Amino acid sequence: MRLFILGLGYSARHFVRRHGSSFSHVAGTVRDPAQRNDLAGLEVHAFSGGAPGRETVERVREADVLLVSIPPGSAGDPAIAAFGDMLQGSRRKVVYLSTIGVYGDHGGAWVDESTPPQGTLDRNRTRIAVEQAWTDATGGDAAILRLAGIYGPGRNALATLRAGTARRIIKPGQIFNRIHVDDIAGAIMAAVHHRGGGIWNVCDDEPAPPQDVIAYAAQLMGVAPPPEEVFATAEMSAMARSFYASSARVSNAKLKRELGVTLVHPTYRHGLDALWRAGEDGARDLTV
Repeated sequence: MRLFILGLGYSARHFVRRHGSSFSHVAGTVRDPAQRNDLAGLEVHAFSGGAPGRETVERVREADVLLVSIPPGSAGDPAIAAFGDMLQGSRRKVVYLSTIGVYGDHGGAWVDESTPPQGTLDRNRTRIAVEQAWTDATGGDAAILRLAGIYGPGRNALATLRAGTARRIIKPGQIFNRIHVDDIAGAIMAAVHHRGGGIWNVCDDEPAPPQDVIAYAAQLMGVAPPPEEVFATAEMSAMARSFYASSARVSNAKLKRELGVTLVHPTYRHGLDALWRAGEDGARDLTV
């Protein structure tokens, strides 16, 4: 199989490191290849939302699997605008990385793939429209993976504690969902091998309040957690505050049942334990 990735971001690069050897050829896009020294050895194409280059179009046409990891902007999805027309009638597998944010607020109640999305925020309305656009462009064969909050090497509570940027913001009843990047990679590969399209939530087994994750990471590091801050009075950007407008427990039962995924890190504790054992970000060298 030949793999082409639209948007070589954090999750997509991790997928290549884990599963790139399963493909005969791997290539992908970034906004500016000159700024991405970490992609040495990978065939990289420039794509920033405008008209794609001829060679990029050729690689997309040749691909057996198209992994789409470019987030939409205010004007919609630049990836489907540039490449959607060439998918009609093709046998190419398309995997689109979306977000569980499309469910909106459910007051901490459980939701699953049968729960109607809520477009209360502009970014959620855009995501819902883009999911449908990829589904339509592939005749219903697109695999839509709705990702929870992503963490992994270099992007986790251990790292933020060490950097001094971790916060314990308390909003009663607030629940977030999360997923380790290892398990995103596994879900993508399972979707590649699954016949037909569909929508699957990619999250771990234990939705939890965000402050619990910080407290557990501090316990692993042997440091005091940051002080609690009341959400109503905490200084936050408008974007950061908007994430607290939604609270839901997202089910991953369909991911396990239909795609056969077994999570490597079924809870945030498993994930943080593994990162700590790996010496994440030199955390063991922290002076307390």
